[in-house]
Amino acid sequence: MKRTLYISVILLIAASCSLKEPGNLFVSPDFVKTLQQADACVTATYTPLKTIYALEFGIATEGCTDLFHIQSGTQDAQMDVSPANARFGNTVWEYAYAGVRNANFALWAMDNSGLSDEDLAPLRAETLAMRAYWYYLLTSFFGDVPYYEEYVGDRPTLDRVRHLPRQDAVQTRSILISQLEEAVKDMPAQRAYDLKLQRAGWAFTEMLIAKMAMWNACKDPDNASSWWAKAITALEALEEVYGDLTEESYPLNDVSFRIKNTPESIFEIQHTYTPGGLQYSANYGAVLMPYPQKKDEATGKCTFNGIEVPELGTECIVWQPMRPNAYLHNGLFVKGSSDRRVGWAIVYSWNGKDFSRSWPGPKFWCYNMVNTSDSNNYPIFRYADAVLMLAECYNASGAPEKAIEHLNKVKTRAGLAPFSNYTTPDRLLDEIQMERGRELLGEFQRKFDLVRWGVWFKRTYEFTDYQALKNNIRPCHEYYPIPDTEVALSEGALDNKAYEQ
Repeated sequence: MKRTLYISVILLIAASCSLKEPGNLFVSPDFVKTLQQADACVTATYTPLKTIYALEFGIATEGCTDLFHIQSGTQDAQMDVSPANARFGNTVWEYAYAGVRNANFALWAMDNSGLSDEDLAPLRAETLAMRAYWYYLLTSFFGDVPYYEEYVGDRPTLDRVRHLPRQDAVQTRSILISQLEEAVKDMPAQRAYDLKLQRAGWAFTEMLIAKMAMWNACKDPDNASSWWAKAITALEALEEVYGDLTEESYPLNDVSFRIKNTPESIFEIQHTYTPGGLQYSANYGAVLMPYPQKKDEATGKCTFNGIEVPELGTECIVWQPMRPNAYLHNGLFVKGSSDRRVGWAIVYSWNGKDFSRSWPGPKFWCYNMVNTSDSNNYPIFRYADAVLMLAECYNASGAPEKAIEHLNKVKTRAGLAPFSNYTTPDRLLDEIQMERGRELLGEFQRKFDLVRWGVWFKRTYEFTDYQALKNNIRPCHEYYPIPDTEVALSEGALDNKAYEQ
């Protein structure tokens, strides 16, 4: 009960989930006096995850790419996005900055708690990791964003934060990487699965260091070699603990969203569903099943695109789904391929009967879903991602043999022939990029990868099968705009110059 109370107070303090911090909710520095209270502060840094990781986030990061589209009236699906109508950008901005504020408060409260540095070190490290994650998400989604570390506990700080301009994303990530390189020293070097905490630990922190270093390598070419090296250091540390990516150690079928907290997991959004009781679920699954859905009231049976799929039950509600683009089902996942992910990540038939088209596969399905309450966990980071990241980093650093070795770890587990036709680093990068599309399909990563590589607009325009999306997208849409309400609040300190052009 005490834990719940403290979290509630923290959430009240962060009730205004944008840069317009409330000025009447300041609290005294003696709020935290026990480790239990400090832990409750850290727990509050996770709270915004449940709001952001929903179907709209999947649409924004997967449904507007070269791999998927979604033919719905949802404005995010059509990239009908502008500063005046930032759509899901409003939610990401609002709740990601709520995560930043909760982390800043937690660090401030611990600094003023009187508790020993030794006792607080693991909690501080976890808080720094979560604050870094929120800025990683903000910079991936919006590009340059305001950066601050202070807890807003007085009027002068409040006024300063309200008028912060965009800070260069490379600089923001550089600061965060330096903080995490120190923080990770206070975390036990173990797999998330072995810790059994289901929170941001050592592996999560190493992944964040690598992710942000790779962003910087792509966006700061003058210093690219040092950024690739930082990423390699973090990823090799992960490899030392996680070992080889093999079917024996990390079964491919365990990557299904409904199989939770597997040995391969590094961090995932935790979901549960209890009929008639408390629930923490989302609705991404409602757009990841065959469509249309029809229920025969006489027999009680349900069909999906004309085929009965008993695993999906009869109580689910399926919305207009994300659909594979032709590039995905004719290029990356060819029907009849030896790739074990065909029929799993993308499905053409069920129980011997052919669908009329390809659909997202059982990797994403929530079996026996009730209404739209998808109780699957959603992966943020897992080990196969790290292995492919190492392949990319080695390739960029002039070590093609190591790059191919790591690329082939993922291919071998999937049942594909190893890549052996090396000609140039660019050709190898193409293969790595395709393999990331196959392996990480639907996992909230594709748009971020394409933007990092500088090819999102070109590839999405070229490969999307949704005409409304093709009609709307512009190069400026690689990042979402800052909502114009926030620009107005900053009195001109913030801007959307890319959209103005």
